[in-house]
Amino acid sequence: MVDKQILKQILASNQRDVERYEIVPRQLPTDEYPRQVFMGVRRAGKSFMLYQKMQQMLAEGHGWNEMLYLNFEDDRLENFTIEDFERILECHTEMYDARPMLFLDEIQNINGWDKFARRLADAKYKVWITGSNAKMFSSEIMTTLGGRYMTTEVYPYDFKEYLRACDIKWDSNTLLATEDRSKIIRQWNEYLCWGGLPESIGLTIKRDYLSSTFQKIYLSDICNRNRISYPSSLRLLLKKLAENVCKFVTYNRLAHVLSSVSGKITTPTVRSYIEFSETAWLLLRLRNINAPFADRETSSKYYFVDNGVLNLFLINGESALLENAVALALFRRYGHDTNNERIFFYNKHIEVDFYVPEDKLAIQVSYSIKKLDDTFNREVNALKALPKVLPCEKRLILTNDEESTITDEYGTIEVKPVWKWLLEVSNNNAIMF
Repeated sequence: MVDKQILKQILASNQRDVERYEIVPRQLPTDEYPRQVFMGVRRAGKSFMLYQKMQQMLAEGHGWNEMLYLNFEDDRLENFTIEDFERILECHTEMYDARPMLFLDEIQNINGWDKFARRLADAKYKVWITGSNAKMFSSEIMTTLGGRYMTTEVYPYDFKEYLRACDIKWDSNTLLATEDRSKIIRQWNEYLCWGGLPESIGLTIKRDYLSSTFQKIYLSDICNRNRISYPSSLRLLLKKLAENVCKFVTYNRLAHVLSSVSGKITTPTVRSYIEFSETAWLLLRLRNINAPFADRETSSKYYFVDNGVLNLFLINGESALLENAVALALFRRYGHDTNNERIFFYNKHIEVDFYVPEDKLAIQVSYSIKKLDDTFNREVNALKALPKVLPCEKRLILTNDEESTITDEYGTIEVKPVWKWLLEVSNNNAIMF
């Protein structure tokens, strides 16, 4: 147990820290639902969203008597146990004699946290919680919190947030002005290669920071948590998935390739490694809308949660990075869960990179399409054929910097740069559980 005086000191010092943080505003959930859980990969900015909400409340005239904030990665809370949860409420009451809104950061580090979260909900507290590893995603916890909390998936910065973090303003006129447009494109090239992890913004050498982040996810959230005996096999699997990020792969094929270079790896092991990586939010899965159920589970496309992490594995990977950026934008917009029944790819005789049934939206991604070359014919012909088999009202080809329109019997296919499309995309990532 933690001494109450120490808890009070931590609560007071946290208040000063929160007030000092410089925040790049992000889209926060509305206050309509009083209990929120933010989930996502390490260092995606979940804690900053808590800081943003607290700073917002302070700016609106609320005081610290109305808020209680704890970060459970604080080394001063090393001996914190489930019994101490009640003590933090007692400490706040003794300090302010008021019922607080609770902000609990990385709460999954404390065994039994879910019981406390449920008790807070039943007592009608307002609560915001963050978490980033497997303890936040088990079906058991989903059942425990069922119906009591709204969850929001937190990703690294999207391109609009990245520009705000770099203090670059833009509007429709900016995109027409040569100098301003060039400035945005320079930032786009940086974002494409090095992603949007908030703390990486402004770093001169980003690779070191990204390597450190990946190692933490790889070793702590995947290998150690799942007691993986041969981490080198997992790393090799991730490298193969990175090299094939634009292609669908099967468990069997991956097991065969890995066995040929690193000793026998079974198909069930490959499946487990991928599922562990998904649970840690490192990988995001996309299924083939045309495949039978069994094949949907065993033959998928996999994307990485941040372009900078993906780029650690690539050499001359511009095409893969471009498609990964589009995938992340779609996951932000439509959400991503274990079943992911909102975004697909299509593969049967033709290949279409992304298909969104609810918006009848089809997207191809190609770094460049020059008229009448093989790439142009492949990408365009697939989008011309898709309306014959699936409802399709909007068709896009997203490129690095090319823009045009193509017409056929079904209407118009828009060709536009990914960066411009990203500035148009809105996000809607709250889900109930």
